[in-house]
Amino acid sequence: MEDLKQLREEIDKIDDSVVSLFQKRMEITTAIAEYKKTNGLPPLDPSRERQILADISGKVSENYRSYVCVLYSLLFELSRSNQEKILHPTSELKERVVNAVENTEKLFPQYALAACQGVEGAYSQLACEKMFNVPNIMYFKTFKSVFDAIDKDMCRYGVLPMENSTAGSVNEIYDLMMDYHFNIIRSTRVKIDHNLLAKSGTKILQIREIYSHEQAINQCAKFLDGLVNVKVTACANTAAAAKMVAESDRNDVAALSSRTCADLYQLAILSCNVQDNDNNYTRFICISKQLEIYPGADKTSIMMVIPHKPGALYKVLSRFYALGINLIKLESRPIPNRDFEFMFYFDLETSVYSEQFIQLVCGLEGFCEEFRYLGSYSEIV
Repeated sequence: MEDLKQLREEIDKIDDSVVSLFQKRMEITTAIAEYKKTNGLPPLDPSRERQILADISGKVSENYRSYVCVLYSLLFELSRSNQEKILHPTSELKERVVNAVENTEKLFPQYALAACQGVEGAYSQLACEKMFNVPNIMYFKTFKSVFDAIDKDMCRYGVLPMENSTAGSVNEIYDLMMDYHFNIIRSTRVKIDHNLLAKSGTKILQIREIYSHEQAINQCAKFLDGLVNVKVTACANTAAAAKMVAESDRNDVAALSSRTCADLYQLAILSCNVQDNDNNYTRFICISKQLEIYPGADKTSIMMVIPHKPGALYKVLSRFYALGINLIKLESRPIPNRDFEFMFYFDLETSVYSEQFIQLVCGLEGFCEEFRYLGSYSEIV
């Protein structure tokens, strides 16, 4: 029986052959791309790929059939990515991105008029103050109103929550993103500490109703479960909850809100840091109507609708893998009036200055039913 060393030596010899053949295959795909470019042929030939997969599957034992299909599907994506450099060395989107990189100011604005959802003391305000040194904030009742403010040029910027580390994505934001054209220009994370706030002199045993945002309520579930005969009511946001308590005629109400709101609305902290998980952060994005790309942009967000058939999402993901681009978030949301079809949202870790990024933006537009580039930006800690 062969020992492990001999088996590994055989593997090494096979790998040498595989690498040599892979390089030769890629060189031939380059020649094919040149031919397609000269003769005006499309980069994708689905019937040809299906025929290859059928032929290859018949040449291996049943044990390895599924493996060889995955291998060749990835090979197809690598070949297509290689061909895209020749067939589509540039695109309208690439030109937009290059123009934005060249013409955006080199320093992120220190002063800005920004739209936020909520009232004074909201976590969106804290995120806005983290992004801009001196923000002039316009408050709106709904997330939709923030998008409207950007769309109608009422504000240059808008600050919106995208996801929480414990409660997950803010689905309403993703749904609204399908209805508006905008660009993400920066992101940040804000530490979330929920406190039980009430009027001065109120005891915790007196509390009969607690107001807060739905996500904050979910994040404090264990604490709330420990309270007896207390009604929990969802409202627009945590700052609005604190304001409601401060303006209420009742002495048996409280709010789950921030320490900032306790000072702002002159409320007492009955219990501090009542969230289930102390490692609780919310990620906020800053959006604008114009495409602005500031120095250091190393994250990119895109949205796309892909064909509703097996393997479609895999092909997108394999393209990221082929280009060595790290996928850091994948979200899907149902498309209104379309049965079981979804818009996919991707956050990618890639420098806007890299060759891989250029290949991506040049190659993905014609790869799906709908493609939207949402911006390249950096995240401040």
